Amino acid sequence: MEQRQLGRTGLRVSHLGLGTLTWSRDTDEHEAREQLRDFVEAGGTLVDTSASYADGGAEELIGSLLGDVVAREDVVLCTKAGVRSAASGGGADASRGGLLSTLDASLRRLGTDHVDLWLVQVPDPHTPLSETVSALRLAVTSGRARYVGLSNHPGWQVARAATLLADDVGLAAVEVEYSLLERGIEREVLPAATDLGIGVLAWSPLGRGVLTGKYRRTIPADSRAASPHLAGFVQPYLGSQSLAVVEAVATAASGLDCTPLEVALAWLRLRTPITSSIVGARTAAQLRGSLAADDVELPEEIVRALDEISAPQLGYPERR
Repeated sequence: MEQRQLGRTGLRVSHLGLGTLTWSRDTDEHEAREQLRDFVEAGGTLVDTSASYADGGAEELIGSLLGDVVAREDVVLCTKAGVRSAASGGGADASRGGLLSTLDASLRRLGTDHVDLWLVQVPDPHTPLSETVSALRLAVTSGRARYVGLSNHPGWQVARAATLLADDVGLAAVEVEYSLLERGIEREVLPAATDLGIGVLAWSPLGRGVLTGKYRRTIPADSRAASPHLAGFVQPYLGSQSLAVVEAVATAASGLDCTPLEVALAWLRLRTPITSSIVGARTAAQLRGSLAADDVELPEEIVRALDEISAPQLGYPERR
């Protein structure tokens, strides 16, 4: 599997990352073990998780597998903080205290003294960005994180954080949703990251599973869209607006004798500003389907057709 430089840092990550959103909830220890083994054997290195996934359960499961299935030094471990769980409902907490205490808890669950990449998961409208950035700086200077970044932040915040960290720590990465069904980052975030030398990690490169084509006719009983805690996550892409893109991907797959999943990932692999696409699979069999996409090459005419049908709407001030 191709290894790519993360922005202008010295960190290299695999162009496919292993997402763990479902681990310890929909993905049990046996399936997680098999996924991690297959991923590393295929040359994968980037393992992406968060303190908020299964309320820390995903991190605990990863921690139990490190040193057993794979050596800690053989993976690039990325986790996120900044989402607070509470009985009254969750919310953003990117305060210095909230972030650093979450990082310490993540390290305990993961069974390691540092993570390779630590991200603030969502913007916090109640905390000054300068305070959030101070926690990122302290995470690096204290040795708890090797590199830091943001996730799901708008372009202006990415640029501002990069400016505040420019003299010493640097902003290594931004993790954002990006796929043929969601290309909104092309308006502001992607140009900012490209200009500032920040690596881009794409989460949900399969459009929350919709680009696999599994929802073209119905909602499978064992799918995320039928899951009580993930149905709302998939629902936005089940409408008519997404249908034309999904059908175009399915048509291309039929002509190339491959799967829609492979077409979607092959298209994203060609988007040069994207360092790594993070694929989350419920089962090891599903993950192997994503790993197989490395063998698919898209003809230029298909790439152009997919570009056109999925192009994001631009308006003022991006286009006048």
